Amino acid sequence: MTEQLAARGVTQVAGVLLDIGVSSPQLDQAARGFSFSKDGPLDMRMDTTRGETAAQWLNRADEKDIREVIFTYGEERFAKSVAAAIVDARGREPFGTTRQLAEVVGRAVRTREPGQHPATRTFQALRIHVNQELEELEVTLPRAAGLLEPGGRLAVISFHSLEDRIVKGFIRERSKADNLPRGLPVRARDLPPPQLTAIGKAVKPGEAEVRRNPRSRSAVLRVAEKIGRHPHPNPLPRERGNRGEGAR
Repeated sequence: MTEQLAARGVTQVAGVLLDIGVSSPQLDQAARGFSFSKDGPLDMRMDTTRGETAAQWLNRADEKDIREVIFTYGEERFAKSVAAAIVDARGREPFGTTRQLAEVVGRAVRTREPGQHPATRTFQALRIHVNQELEELEVTLPRAAGLLEPGGRLAVISFHSLEDRIVKGFIRERSKADNLPRGLPVRARDLPPPQLTAIGKAVKPGEAEVRRNPRSRSAVLRVAEKIGRHPHPNPLPRERGNRGEGAR
């Protein structure tokens, strides 16, 4: 963002919107390797010109590392069974397609929530790991906030609890004037001022929106404003319900 804006002579902006969900075309195109319901190469890279594919990583990673990725990023309670099944299966035939992985995971996951494919959490975890999505988010948030002019808004739409936790924590930390341990001999006037202030509460899609767009059901929108002497000319209400139509 910084480089692209600087090339256009822009150093500050009135707002930044980060929609950090995977796009529907990426999920729907089997060739991208994100789908467990359509057979395709087990790739999962957002940028297919660089980095290791999901298949390459699965075919070489230790069972412990596979288990930790699936448990941490997919919050899969059967991560141990899935990792063991993956290592066993690749010993007979290296992974190359999404169908191979979906079938192996499907046999390893004993129960699943109604309407959810047993490979959902594992595929999600591998996608997050392959693309370093959480690390990218942690790098992007301070850069985006740094581009805001006083009164500018940062809006972030996340689709996963781990992502939302990072966004919520970032806004909370940047809203504090004092991040120092208690008891230090520092005067209040010597502390740096807070950089952001949260605007309202988290906004989630309403029932009508979920009916129109089922993929919006897990979306969470959080908004923060850059603190400064020039407030935004059209401020959002400070208190908003969490059943609005704000998430896409």
